[in-house]
Amino acid sequence: MMTLLFTNVNAQDPIKIMLYGDSLMAGYGLPQKDNLASELSREIKSNDSTISFINASISGNTSKNGLSRVDWSLGDNPNIVILCLGANDMLRGLDPSLTKNNLDSIINKFINNNAIIILAGMQSPESMGPKFKKEFDAIYPDLSAQYNLIFMPFLLEGVALEKELLQADFKHPNAKGIRVMADNLNPYILQAIDQL
Repeated sequence: MMTLLFTNVNAQDPIKIMLYGDSLMAGYGLPQKDNLASELSREIKSNDSTISFINASISGNTSKNGLSRVDWSLGDNPNIVILCLGANDMLRGLDPSLTKNNLDSIINKFINNNAIIILAGMQSPESMGPKFKKEFDAIYPDLSAQYNLIFMPFLLEGVALEKELLQADFKHPNAKGIRVMADNLNPYILQAIDQL
């Protein structure tokens, strides 16, 4: 069934899917073979070989860091961008309006470069306070609606707070957690490919 989605794509011109985020997508604490790009590549390539994944995620990045390097990443001309930044902003208690402005600018740059964006959301824990949580959690659905993006409400759905899917720090996914993330992302990736 998957191959039907790719019939309009030139086999010599592979679809480039860029992961643009922080440690959650970079594969912090994991060998290269277990990071999200590698897992997605295994899952998708078993069905189609015209797709390549670019891991442009950097551990520790805030949305401001992501904005400062986005022009360099545009050089790869990704067809699809999976964007998930803001977790480190949240952990530092940065003003959610700054995070939103940075993500807005990143989104604009990728859109102007003709990329389809999958925006993967993050969520603040209750411990950050109700006002912060409300403002932070609203960033992703608001931007998704504003730009009509493909929206994955929470990148760590089914992984956050599940000890058997997390590394010892209880923040970063282990290899099993990465597989859950990849499975969760697959429908959004297929939706993006269908729009090419």
